[in-house]
Amino acid sequence: MGLVAELLALAFPPACAACGELLERDTPFCPPCALATEPVPLPGCGRCGEPVEETGPCGRCRTRPPPFSAAHAAFVHTGPLARGIHRFKYEGHSGLALPLARALAAEAGPWLRALEHRAPAPVLVPVPLHRGRLLRRGYDQAALLTRALARTTGLPLETGLLRRIRATRRQVGLTEAERTENLHGAFAVTGPPPDLPVLLVDDVLTTGATARAASGALRAAGARRVYVLTLARAVGEANPGRFGL
Repeated sequence: MGLVAELLALAFPPACAACGELLERDTPFCPPCALATEPVPLPGCGRCGEPVEETGPCGRCRTRPPPFSAAHAAFVHTGPLARGIHRFKYEGHSGLALPLARALAAEAGPWLRALEHRAPAPVLVPVPLHRGRLLRRGYDQAALLTRALARTTGLPLETGLLRRIRATRRQVGLTEAERTENLHGAFAVTGPPPDLPVLLVDDVLTTGATARAASGALRAAGARRVYVLTLARAVGEANPGRFGL
């Protein structure tokens, strides 16, 4: 470790993304929080990643196939991971972008490598906030997470391709139908999509309404293939619009 890195480590020692406990090593979580962080159960729906008991696509994807080719979430949105996302998203801890991105890259590594083997490496695109919410919050958590993920993985990054052009209600507490209606026409593409697969990045996937709306806008603009990667996924009772389990 160089002198500058040592001084920064002394001034800003690593802390657990979930509970804030100071850490001896630069890892995303302290040991107790790491043990309580749950990966999304496998196998799941081959299209949206929803944990399902039967083989093949989930009920939602059979009824309404999504515009994206496949989605993957690293962890269940519960316990320490959910606390870490809340701190990152709502409590001003923007510096958690890097440790959370490292956790995401580590868990999603096999899935990302499989994508790269099937096609050219995807370009990372964050699911953006509307300008009004960005001004209130002070930062776009998905953009920060995506930048940190690009830094961690070496994948290319395109932050200005997708815009949220319509202010929407918060999705929390809405039914699946209300979420879909809430996001209708919310996204626009600012220019020609790259001639590469697009990998949309966001913090949490619940019913997939946001992923569908954003990937639908990209496909309508000419994107050949869109994938979705999120840090967490609502599973079970946390996902009121789910099919399968």
